[in-house]
Amino acid sequence: MAKYVVLVNWTDQGIRHVQETTQRAEQVRQLVERMGGRLETLFWTQGRYDLVGILDVPDDETLAAIALRIGMGGATRTETLRAFEAEEMGRILGRLG
Repeated sequence: MAKYVVLVNWTDQGIRHVQETTQRAEQVRQLVERMGGRLETLFWTQGRYDLVGILDVPDDETLAAIALRIGMGGATRTETLRAFEAEEMGRILGRLG
């Protein structure tokens, strides 16, 4: 499984319906699980981003499908960062020679 940090901003539609944000979050959690992943955590944040999520999903293609599906709802825009744990980073560094 691969880890991703997802940075989320509400669109105009999303902020107009902000009262639904926790319901939308639960729908996202269910979507991720149906696609074989796990939404490890989701934070509502202050500052540049409105939410920050940590996802564990099988691969890049699955994450892309999840992000597109969420985007189709029109409430958010996302930026996704692939995240590496220490063990993964160690393997990457091992390839440096």
